[in-house]
Amino acid sequence: MNVLFPTFEEMLHPQRVDPAIRERATQARTAAPLDPINLFNIHWLKPDADLCNGKPQVNYLVMPRALTNVDAEIVVLVAKDFPTGSHKVGPAYSVLIEKYVNGEIEPQKHTLVFPSTGNYGIGGSWVGPRAGFKSMVILPEGMSRERFEKIESYGASYIKTYGSESNVKEIYDECKRLMREHPDSVRIMNQFSEMGNYRFHYYVTGNTIVELQEELRAQLGARRIAAFCSAMGSAGTIGAGDRLKQVFPDCKIVGLEPIQCPTLYNNGYGSHEIQGIGDKHVTWIHHVTNMDALACIDDVECLRVLQVFTHPLGGEVLTRHFGIDGETARRIEATFGISGVCNLIGAIKTAKHFGLGKGDVIVTVATDGPDRYRSVMQDWEARHPLTPAAAEACIGEVLHRQKTDWIKDGTPDNRRQWHNLKYYTWVEQQGKTVEELNAQLDPEWWLAEQAKIPELDRKIAALRG
Repeated sequence: MNVLFPTFEEMLHPQRVDPAIRERATQARTAAPLDPINLFNIHWLKPDADLCNGKPQVNYLVMPRALTNVDAEIVVLVAKDFPTGSHKVGPAYSVLIEKYVNGEIEPQKHTLVFPSTGNYGIGGSWVGPRAGFKSMVILPEGMSRERFEKIESYGASYIKTYGSESNVKEIYDECKRLMREHPDSVRIMNQFSEMGNYRFHYYVTGNTIVELQEELRAQLGARRIAAFCSAMGSAGTIGAGDRLKQVFPDCKIVGLEPIQCPTLYNNGYGSHEIQGIGDKHVTWIHHVTNMDALACIDDVECLRVLQVFTHPLGGEVLTRHFGIDGETARRIEATFGISGVCNLIGAIKTAKHFGLGKGDVIVTVATDGPDRYRSVMQDWEARHPLTPAAAEACIGEVLHRQKTDWIKDGTPDNRRQWHNLKYYTWVEQQGKTVEELNAQLDPEWWLAEQAKIPELDRKIAALRG
């Protein structure tokens, strides 16, 4: 295969990539976004950072306290500048490259199928064709129009399944059908069970945050990274918390799910509007016994805040009423999608629940930008036209006075309950054994998965000859 592939180490430290490759990737970012060399733009650094000569800069946003109304600093990693507009292209690539170097997939032989409710599928639709594979995405018919458009634009096809965000069982059923009918040609790139997803976030996202600590200390006077907060779709992103706990033992890992689909919280189910999370099951790759708390977020609150952040009237209110400078207001407008707002609300809940204050940093992720929710927000605006008074009320009610309800601490009993919920999907439906499930209760199981990264990097590097 005549494609250059980055290692996990190069995704963490793109400045260490061969200068000739780095220069090609930098130029291709805007000039040729479908060129496979853009695989080397899968990283958390700013797109305009001079990776060849300057000091690398992590792409993040410090949320103004005038909006969060908490003393702790909330730092948001910005994912919209990844090649597909979301960091989920990283897990899609990691799952693909691990299977490729281990001899499980071949470009001329296999069609890659990416089961998803959105961003991972979009990532797969970009990564697969760039790596020379015919690719297909399976996602629910109720997802935003922009998601389907992006998948086609990257050269992949899709199959629509019944339902919306939380209808993952139907996606699994379609995967089984494809494997049953095409056992020799189809390979499933399952983000919910493939540990490549976890490894990307453990190593690349986790270590990016670890290395950001010194900059945050200098810029904000922050004494520690006190918490990492992430909603769960595939539960890949929250895997970064495992790395943070190794470096910062007191760091709290807080998972988020929708109030409208509170699966871990109380075995709940239902449809919701936070696209990308709340998939009505506990994923295989989710290290639930390492979570310190679980919080549920209202999807209506997420839509209300996103409307304020992205509406011209909302931007005016942020600057005039809340004193946000124009540049920061513009960055906020361009940074958040629905699940990113969910993460922001969860970070505020985390600060209040754990009593975090000055010197404490809560890190979370804006998983994509507003570009793939234009149709969703147009529909919302038609039903709920924004006024200056409504924008002010939204910030006050949702952000400033966010409550600490719908939170469960990660007690030993709760952690075991969260783990046990895996049984019903993975043992009863997806072919895992009870022995495999019980093995995840041992921390050594997760350490062994983390330890595979150096050998994978050696195999990836060897592809270059």
